[in-house]
Amino acid sequence: MKLTSCKMAAASTTNFFTTSTTPCNSKPYMVSKSKSFGLRFNSPNYLRSFSGLKAATSVNCESESSFLGKESTTALRDSFAPKAVKQNRDTVTRFQPRASFKVAILGAAGGIGQPLALLIKMSPLVSTLHLYDIANVRGVTADLSHCNTPSQVLDFTGTAELPNSLKGVDVVVIPAGVPRKPGMTRDDLFNITANIVKDLVEAVADTCPDAFIHIISNPVNSTVPIVAEVLKQKGVYDPKKLFGVTTPDVVRANTFVAQKKNLKLIDVDVPVVGGHAGITILPLLSKIKPSVSLTDEEVEELTVRIQNPGTEVVDAKAGAGSATLSMAYAAARFMESSLRALDGDSDVYECSYVQSELTELPFFASRVKLGKNGVEAVIPSDLQGLTEYEAKALEALKPELKASIEKGVAFANKQPVAA
Repeated sequence: MKLTSCKMAAASTTNFFTTSTTPCNSKPYMVSKSKSFGLRFNSPNYLRSFSGLKAATSVNCESESSFLGKESTTALRDSFAPKAVKQNRDTVTRFQPRASFKVAILGAAGGIGQPLALLIKMSPLVSTLHLYDIANVRGVTADLSHCNTPSQVLDFTGTAELPNSLKGVDVVVIPAGVPRKPGMTRDDLFNITANIVKDLVEAVADTCPDAFIHIISNPVNSTVPIVAEVLKQKGVYDPKKLFGVTTPDVVRANTFVAQKKNLKLIDVDVPVVGGHAGITILPLLSKIKPSVSLTDEEVEELTVRIQNPGTEVVDAKAGAGSATLSMAYAAARFMESSLRALDGDSDVYECSYVQSELTELPFFASRVKLGKNGVEAVIPSDLQGLTEYEAKALEALKPELKASIEKGVAFANKQPVAA
């Protein structure tokens, strides 16, 4: 299914127009090849199984799209098929979205923040989008406000407006940070980003302590522990609602495996565990769905590529930038999954870097089940039955990940938290 047009009215009525490129065996209606159909959402419950960025896990359908998940496409079609009617050879259905969640992006004027804001603005589950940054966010907001999707977009500039940007927010996503500049050491970059994240999370703790918090700011292996410590010091830490966004590793793994083995991308699911930097990123290629055969050389080649994807983008951009669009896409996918969970979808799973007891490390990325209150369960099965290569890689990543966690905790504990 390929997205061809999307029209959303301000009165929370959404029309999606799509064109199917493959048959879908949903009953009682068959959507035939190359036939377009229109959708208008009328019930909040219909969106529980729909996500433009993340597939559910319980149903199956053939589709060419990498934007609509395979299972989500089927669930969406099944939900409206009983009410479908034929009009001039088009299948048309009407139902309305529940655009009821408020989202804040802290660092919205940056390279990741801007495309992320656009993707979140497209979500039918978002009623209000707050964009915060220290500068240049007003223009981003004005630009986005021209998009005819239901959500309202508001801008907030500077620390004085930070608290207002967080009032009543359900999900906070933090991509804020600074690019590495000539002469800047990794420690310099860490200290700057860590202080930015710390200051932002203090405001979150004071204003919307019950919100889901998505951390994109690198190094995620350290910034998530920093956030946890700040929230503990503020007395509002809920480990179920703090997420390190490792979805970029998953979407890259899915893409690279599909390319390597000539698979339909929509079918591929690769769990990625560990952390979110270098060798701490461990794609479990023995757990690929659908099952595929990989040589030892292919496993090593794919693993290294998934662990070091940024170099490809930096080289391709000739030093003019780093990975921003794929990061924004992945962050939007995780956002959509969180919103689906908040909306009551009981079948939402994603990989994320969270407080965990799967290993001896206090934080670890793995597949988790999301619910209205955050992490409902950490899924242990992916770490069972590992290959020898994966088992050795898991043990090899632990010292580096442990050091990164400890670095974040030490930073947070040296910094006084504002009253």
